[in-house]
Amino acid sequence: MTITLGEPGVDGLSEAVGALREWQYDGAPMQLHPGDLGWFWRFGAEATASAVRTWSRGGRILAVGLLDGPGLLRLTIAPDAQRDEELARRLVADVTEPERGVLPEGKVNIEAPVGALVQDLLFENGWKTDEPWTPLRRDLTRPVRDPGVRIEVVGPERAHVFAAVQRAAFDGSTFTDERWHAMAAGSPYADARCLVACDDQGNAVAAVTVWSAGPSRPGLLEPLGVHREHRRRGYGEAIALAAAAALRELGSSSAIVCTPSSNVGAVATYKSAGFRQRPEVRDQYRDARLDHPR
Repeated sequence: MTITLGEPGVDGLSEAVGALREWQYDGAPMQLHPGDLGWFWRFGAEATASAVRTWSRGGRILAVGLLDGPGLLRLTIAPDAQRDEELARRLVADVTEPERGVLPEGKVNIEAPVGALVQDLLFENGWKTDEPWTPLRRDLTRPVRDPGVRIEVVGPERAHVFAAVQRAAFDGSTFTDERWHAMAAGSPYADARCLVACDDQGNAVAAVTVWSAGPSRPGLLEPLGVHREHRRRGYGEAIALAAAAALRELGSSSAIVCTPSSNVGAVATYKSAGFRQRPEVRDQYRDARLDHPR
């Protein structure tokens, strides 16, 4: 059967999210998670649909990609199709030729699961490895210790508080309460929570969004940040603990997160909250348009 590249449209997003849920399992390589689509949903359902690509055969989705920026495709593949040669060659062709509507000309990056055949084929066609990222995982079979600070679950009436911490935690952030409401309207948010940590004076000092992929599947932290005026006081560890506890309440089997390896402070914070470091992963990139894949 022919492999078909598609754009799901708003009505098809739930099917793409459902496929991503099914592909999450403990021990899987770091990969695109339904929470990644959920976080992108802050730009609205139409923008999210425009950024998603699917590859299907016989009506079954085999791969899902998120254009998480003009030159970055975050791609994952059904576990039983990661070494499928027909699919891998089609993926490489689609990401190599700009007219196919996936990636533009010039420098572009692809994030794909470690061990997937598409990675091998991209290397064969001259793609290179980019800067390392560190995945971390925390098992949730046992209760999570108390974070030691007051944790608030954010609802619609407190969206502005979450948005303010988000902007104060990430330089250049454009997050607003309107974007929180757009994100919360997306289907992935049905199994998500936004949390803020508060200091002794009641100030919101850290924030995180956690995304469940369903019972007994890994849940994702995306994003987590500490207000720039309240750093180095243990709030990062506290909100990471709260995130893990929230995912455990949602039925997740583990909590996962990925951060640039260069951000040694973030790696240390997650480890202090009981997350275990996993082998580094790297995107692949090309500097300019290459010839059609061999």
